[in-house]
Amino acid sequence: MQIKELSERTAVSARLLRYYEEQGLIRPRRESNGYRSYDESLVERVNRIRQLLDAGLTTKMIKDVLPCLAEPADGIHFENPEPGFLATLTEERDRMTERIEALTKNRDALTEYLDGLQYFRAGGTPAEDAS
Repeated sequence: MQIKELSERTAVSARLLRYYEEQGLIRPRRESNGYRSYDESLVERVNRIRQLLDAGLTTKMIKDVLPCLAEPADGIHFENPEPGFLATLTEERDRMTERIEALTKNRDALTEYLDGLQYFRAGGTPAEDAS
């Protein structure tokens, strides 16, 4: 597929897809006419990249981690990680966990607020709730 179709299917701009290519996160094939051709598998890969970026990882970290996540059936293969990389990944994982907990707390508070609004819109009052 061409970059336009990959862009449409992933909701990622062509410019950003080219940036991912520059960073070594995706690798299109080159056709005989010099055009880039993007494999179907890149749709999932781009979606995974977006998820990791949204989680706060840098493109450098994603480049290092992505091969480990690409084929979970084969297990994680991580030969000779540079010093401190595992510590950095652990810190990122812990930071994600904290964000998930904060988001969950905020989501639950909003749900409670919305449920309360629906209760009052239905004609309920705090006095009725207490009895």
